Amino acid sequence: MQTIRFGIDLAKNVFQVHGVDAAGRVVVQRQLRRGQMLTFFARQPAALIGMEACGSAHHWGRELQSLGHEVRLMPPSYVKAYVKRNKNDARDAEACCEAVSRPTMRFVPVKTVAQQCARAIHRARDLLVRQRTQSANAMRGLLYEMGLTGNKGAAGIAALVLRIEAADPAIPAALAGCLVALARQWRARGTEIAQLDKQILAEVRQDRAASRLMAIPGVGPITAHAVVAAVGEGRQFGSARDFAAWLGLTRKNHDTGGKHRLTGKISRAGDTGVRRLLVLGASSWLRQVRAKPGSASPWLRGILARRPVKVALVAQAAKTARIIWAMLTSGQEYRAPSAA
Repeated sequence: MQTIRFGIDLAKNVFQVHGVDAAGRVVVQRQLRRGQMLTFFARQPAALIGMEACGSAHHWGRELQSLGHEVRLMPPSYVKAYVKRNKNDARDAEACCEAVSRPTMRFVPVKTVAQQCARAIHRARDLLVRQRTQSANAMRGLLYEMGLTGNKGAAGIAALVLRIEAADPAIPAALAGCLVALARQWRARGTEIAQLDKQILAEVRQDRAASRLMAIPGVGPITAHAVVAAVGEGRQFGSARDFAAWLGLTRKNHDTGGKHRLTGKISRAGDTGVRRLLVLGASSWLRQVRAKPGSASPWLRGILARRPVKVALVAQAAKTARIIWAMLTSGQEYRAPSAA
């Protein structure tokens, strides 16, 4: 019998495959080694293949699509509901096969190689930033134990690094060795981050969509690049609110007994990196607005007048996300609201 639908449980070397025919009868249930995957599916007629959106899923999605199959990736949390008890690879593959057939299932678009590379740049940059911050905090803590302090921010740690490199007599000689190593690491991470920033800026200038997004207040090259790398044209979302909800910038919903209630906290679901960049951009924009109140829109002035600053900050980030979705899907330029 012809298999019309497959479910695949992905792994590093051994893959579990579950296939059913048009009547829902199981016709394939086997394990495949990594080298057997493409050979096996090249012999199969075009079919619908469901997989969890996990490690290497986008790679296998592209490979299977090139063989003529329709591939749909699903969030693992949505597939979990279809897993029967006594979880194993066979049950996971069966759950993928069942979940991909559901008309209400939500799917993750298969990313291109360019999108995955762009996302990797941001992951590497985030790691380097964390390492630089760890080095700075370590130097501050060690010097503080010796009664030496520095000002807050990048300028403060830069001044401490200069004192370390200049062999300040106030720093004990026994401590200087490890501090010099930390200072060297701090400078190296800063250089590497600057190189990635230049690469991101060069790619943004060549990307029309990302360049248009930079016209939005609070959106710089890093945010614009991260958004385009994450969602492309954004057409997988039905509305601007769906995009904001995917980023975790909408309030949690709790309905029961016909009563509808929105909690005061945002869900913080979805892409943490993009959400963080939007919130940081909104924070920068609000600092400018509070310094020059006349530059703010009536909506933002109203939010700042009646709500705490941090609430207004998140509200601005959510509004920015909706504007980004509208610009990506429509192809239009940014139109600033009137401050009148």
